[in-house]
Amino acid sequence: MRQSTYELTDTAKVVSLAKRRGFVFPSSEIYGGFANSWDYGPLGVLLKENVKAAWMRAMVQERDDIVALDSSIILHPRVWEASGHVTHFTDPLVDCRGCGKRWRLDELADGRCPECGGEVTEARQFNLMFKTYVGPVENDAAVAYLRPETAQGIFINFKLVQTALRMRPPFGIAQIGKSFRNEITPGNFIYRTREFEQMEMEFFVMPGTSDEWLDYWVSERKAWYERHGIRSENLRLRAHETEELAHYSRGTYDIEFKYPFGWGELEGIANRGDYDLSQHEEYSGEDLRYYDEETKRHVRPEVIEPAAGASRATMAFLLDAYDEEPDGDEMRVVLRFHPSIAPYKAAVLPLQRKPDLINLAKSIRATIRKRFMTAYDETGSIGRRYRRQDEIGTPFCVTPDFQSLEDGTVTVRDRDSMTQERIAIADIVPWLDQHMATD
Repeated sequence: MRQSTYELTDTAKVVSLAKRRGFVFPSSEIYGGFANSWDYGPLGVLLKENVKAAWMRAMVQERDDIVALDSSIILHPRVWEASGHVTHFTDPLVDCRGCGKRWRLDELADGRCPECGGEVTEARQFNLMFKTYVGPVENDAAVAYLRPETAQGIFINFKLVQTALRMRPPFGIAQIGKSFRNEITPGNFIYRTREFEQMEMEFFVMPGTSDEWLDYWVSERKAWYERHGIRSENLRLRAHETEELAHYSRGTYDIEFKYPFGWGELEGIANRGDYDLSQHEEYSGEDLRYYDEETKRHVRPEVIEPAAGASRATMAFLLDAYDEEPDGDEMRVVLRFHPSIAPYKAAVLPLQRKPDLINLAKSIRATIRKRFMTAYDETGSIGRRYRRQDEIGTPFCVTPDFQSLEDGTVTVRDRDSMTQERIAIADIVPWLDQHMATD
């Protein structure tokens, strides 16, 4: 598959395509929209599910040392006291005295409102957790929170997972799930939203080995994005300065992506030490160490955390895939997704709307769709149908024609090169299998 060299400088192009072709819609649009909330359309669901599946495949399926978990969204409120979120999970908030808009303090370049240039109030700390109440009475005893991260569900289940599966560090627990953050100023399409999905893994290692494991996971995670099609020149690593480290971190790296609005965090990999397990031991009174038979001692592991946003990763794959190139008097728009990420892996397009060709095409699709997500289109010229599939990133188009009725072969068109080859109908599924490889 050929990689694009196109430099995308305007997110609006992708936002427009995403809405028009059914990837991402503004949420509650018939009511005027709702504060940077987005709904995933039919193709967006497939794209994001493919991103999550690729992550889970790399983290769990292809490894012997990581297992999966699905913890509750609403946890015991003491979890967030122990983790430090009640105290530390805040942003400095200011209000513009002129237009009334609210901003994070770090968004002010010169100490004035970015919108109108007006004076702003003194900064005050704003907790980003969504507060709710459990039960019928809304009082302090019923306060709970929508989780701002999935990680704490992993930490409080560490001992149960370790005991149930008899695991010994180094091993990891991986989780994908919804998180919620009451961001002051969300924005940039689906880059920063108040409701999002995270793909987090906590990797528990022997004390004293966390630095080398941090280096390992930084390399592994960057390679994962490249493996699934993101161009190397659109990725970079950035180590956090001491003053910007989170309260739990001994060292953090960001994998950054070159968004049209500039370099921004795609994924963070942090050395959390034994902070979380120690905190939960103190607040719960439970011993979260495990007994290591080899050393004959109780051990509290240290932790490396690769934490990625499924929505943010989906956005990066979408932006990186976007390409434009001249096509006669028109401009061909192509999403050059890696096949592992593309919403549809193949499209079946009968050459003409003739009964025999349509019946054959539907029969072929019925066979392919048992193995791959497959589109079907019989309306308009074959050229227009190819372009529609290019625009949604379908890697291969299978076209039954009149020769197919005679010799049982079809044309398969490659999205990127637009070259075509003739293969037997019986060989389509194994051919696609071969061309879906991620390495």
